[in-house]
Amino acid sequence: MSSSKHFYINGEWVAPAVANDFEVINPSTEQVIDVISLGSATDVDAAVAAAKAAFDGWSQTSREERVALIERFVEIYMARNEAMGEIISQEMGCPIDKSIRDQAGSGSWQAKGLLRELKKFEFERPFSDRAPNDRLIYEPIGVCALITPWNWPMNQVALKAIAALAAGCTMVLKPSEIAPLSSLMFTQMIHDAGFPAGVFNMVNGDGVEVGTALTGHADVDMVSFTGSTRAGIAISKNAADTVKRVSLELGGKGANIVFADAGEKAVVQGVRHLLGNTGQSCNAPSRMLVERSVYEQAVAQATEEFAKTQVGLASESGRHLGPVVSELQYEKIQSLIQVAIDEGARLVVGGTGKPQGFATGYYVKPTLFVDVNNDMTIAREEVFGPVMVMIPFDTEEEAIAIANDTVYGLTNYVQTTDGAKANRVARRLRSGMVEMNGMPRASGSPFGGYKQSGNGREGGLLGLEDFLEVKSVSGWDPEQV
Repeated sequence: MSSSKHFYINGEWVAPAVANDFEVINPSTEQVIDVISLGSATDVDAAVAAAKAAFDGWSQTSREERVALIERFVEIYMARNEAMGEIISQEMGCPIDKSIRDQAGSGSWQAKGLLRELKKFEFERPFSDRAPNDRLIYEPIGVCALITPWNWPMNQVALKAIAALAAGCTMVLKPSEIAPLSSLMFTQMIHDAGFPAGVFNMVNGDGVEVGTALTGHADVDMVSFTGSTRAGIAISKNAADTVKRVSLELGGKGANIVFADAGEKAVVQGVRHLLGNTGQSCNAPSRMLVERSVYEQAVAQATEEFAKTQVGLASESGRHLGPVVSELQYEKIQSLIQVAIDEGARLVVGGTGKPQGFATGYYVKPTLFVDVNNDMTIAREEVFGPVMVMIPFDTEEEAIAIANDTVYGLTNYVQTTDGAKANRVARRLRSGMVEMNGMPRASGSPFGGYKQSGNGREGGLLGLEDFLEVKSVSGWDPEQV
């Protein structure tokens, strides 16, 4: 079993090459809850070497062997789900009920979705009826660097690690140093499930040292990264010299288009969706575009919902919002709120400073700006906090133009009872995902974006294929196994 300062390399918990302590802070209390060690290029070299040595054996395992190990992992994970939720709540501030249900629960949910695809995936298949001696072989890409964020730690770790394991890849995980404790627990579960030494490795560290060493490493064949667009750009540049595959899930500035004929709950549902996880989701619907004929009514509804939203300790049960993850994130949000005020956005709820009664903890007032135009900073930059803007529009064409007028393209939302209009608008929106009328996307649906929201897709079939190479073979003997 590890101490928090250990890394997991070649099936063992090992001390860092050089001690470099880093405090993990509970954002609800600003108290230190644990101390990890930040790794170095030396630790990365050891982890990558272990993954490279394990690849030949692991890549040749059968589908059945991989299924059995992943199923064992899922059993272990589900038995420890509550403990996982408690850890996530402490390290990143998600209220405990949501943390156990959604944050921790997302890990097994994603793993089960990937298992379903693995069980039916054809790793070898005929190319076509007209070429019976040609085969397509789907093979694991190799050693993968997995770099995950703090906002949905287990969702993202599972999407990457379980997909890579299912594909037959080996890997090195670098979780966010801000919320690393859940990944330490995940790693222990991998160990307890019995995966062979070297298949899965984990090194804590920051982006500058460990992230740079991993993404530029000559023996890493693929980088899968979730985080900011700024970091994604830097990773792409660093990885370019070795021409490795880079899959990126980056920022977003989702538009939620509310037409006059939307259902009566559309505005309230949109607000609640934005405020989920204290606004710290890349697919948050942070721009609510409302048809002008119902705009004032929508403003009143949104104002009421924001005004009654409660903030509280992450350790307390309930539907309240917790803190944002860190002091740095808190200060960024405060700055963007002030810029919005200075640029003339009309503040109707919230604003700068902490909510009343919260001198300690990184708590942000749920904040609503209305009468915003899409040129304002608050409408263009990703806030990653409990802040929403409302923008009126007159026509369907104008709504589409405003929604698409962003460097991002992750998730957009459409609210209308007119099915033809919903479908028509969905086709025009430049984003990797569109959710309509409050209907969530199904398990295994591909997650990813256009433009500066990244490339590649995670989850389900396409998430598995992201970790595979395609080999085209001629002269195959179809009579042989």
